[in-house]
Amino acid sequence: MWIYQKKLEYPVNITTPNPRMAKALMAQYGGPDSELAAGCRYLTQRFSMPDNRVKATCNDIGTEEIAHWEMIGTMIHQCLRDATLKDIEAAGLMGYYTMHSKGVYPADPNGVPFTAAYLQCTGDPIADITEDMAADAAMSKRQHFAQKKEALPRMAVLLSPLY
Repeated sequence: MWIYQKKLEYPVNITTPNPRMAKALMAQYGGPDSELAAGCRYLTQRFSMPDNRVKATCNDIGTEEIAHWEMIGTMIHQCLRDATLKDIEAAGLMGYYTMHSKGVYPADPNGVPFTAAYLQCTGDPIADITEDMAADAAMSKRQHFAQKKEALPRMAVLLSPLY
């Protein structure tokens, strides 16, 4: 169960339209290595973890990912909110605009919609945590995730008796 606080984890206040930035952010909103994919991955895999501490850690990380997803969505919205059609077209977003207007939709920058096929849950804790680390490594090339860098080694220690 969650208790939602009606504020972003970190304030976002973009006042200048920037459809090109919105397009770049779409990778983190609806792409295969997006915050949505990460959140779903951790929140799904937690059920098959053998230890309550690992389940709780997966739950915590998944919840943080959803908070990140909310911030990315807010950034996309603010980048598109006052954009002109000319700017949207120049950013290569006319196809997106035709389908979603200035709404925030989980798709990658190429317009490919988010799919659960981006996730994996084998039921094997080692395989799933390994997949999480690989996905996080892909994201880490583009962003800094201090909390996950602390949490994943902790999960490896908790799972070490299974090796």
